[in-house]
Amino acid sequence: MLKQWQPGASLAILRQRSRVLAQLRDFFQQRQVMEVDVPLLSRATVTDLNIDSIQVLNASDAAYLQTSPEYFMKRLLASGSGDIYSLGKAFRSAESGRRHNPEFTLLEWYRCGWDEHRLMDEVVELVATLVPGIAVRRCSYADVFIQHLQVDPHLVGLAELQRLAVSASSQAWAKETRGNCLDLLFSVLIEPQLEEGLVLVYDYPACQAALAKCAEDSLGRQISRRFEAFLNRVELANGYCELTDAAEQAGRFAEDQRLRQQSGKAAVAADQHLLAAMEAGLPESAGVAMCVDRLMMQLQGADSIDQVMPFSWTRC
Repeated sequence: MLKQWQPGASLAILRQRSRVLAQLRDFFQQRQVMEVDVPLLSRATVTDLNIDSIQVLNASDAAYLQTSPEYFMKRLLASGSGDIYSLGKAFRSAESGRRHNPEFTLLEWYRCGWDEHRLMDEVVELVATLVPGIAVRRCSYADVFIQHLQVDPHLVGLAELQRLAVSASSQAWAKETRGNCLDLLFSVLIEPQLEEGLVLVYDYPACQAALAKCAEDSLGRQISRRFEAFLNRVELANGYCELTDAAEQAGRFAEDQRLRQQSGKAAVAADQHLLAAMEAGLPESAGVAMCVDRLMMQLQGADSIDQVMPFSWTRC
């Protein structure tokens, strides 16, 4: 019988985890990026259809444990903080499994005046400090879809995407959104076929922009200026060339709310403090969030997130 009072990680892994946290902080200290300590508890949270926040009560006030430090960090950027990073806890409801835990450690950082490609360079530099000599590949989202599925994700019709999603999963996907179908196809059919090492995928579809800027690529396709990093076929980090237009962000929040209502999910009000900060002037910047627990899994060759953290949800 498992001794659930004991940590999931061995003492040797916990010591390495401590060293990795110190290395991450040293990486940014050497680059003069300031560490910030932002709240974990807020009256507002993300509106994203696919992210569920943990709601709590502070006396009689409804509040949320934050799914990332992003909104608070952007308020600091708008206040003139310059380059910043946060290394701490984040929370997402109903996320438990081999690679998920409702409470996890997130490294997030923002570089003023940078675009997403320059930030990808820094992601490579950071990972290479922990995995010297790691193989690196960069490719567009369209490239990997065409390579593995012979489909251009920017131009293919919704009906065809739904057909492919049904074939990959179940009939329940026959009426899913474009973004969700693309997510399913990528995670089920493409991600397991990515190369070993560090793979950076950029120029995501516009329907998956979230808080990233949109643009046209060299072929005239609408893309979002977003990237994801995969380490040994496991999603590790998600980055944006950050949207700075408050009106456009408000429109995206409204669309999120419409989709949540359509899906029967609880309504979530847009964070007015973030919108006010963007209206005041969010500097041009690129930001990325990296899951430290998944990074530890890859450094250790671990099969489960429980093996690299002191106490996963199953032990709490």
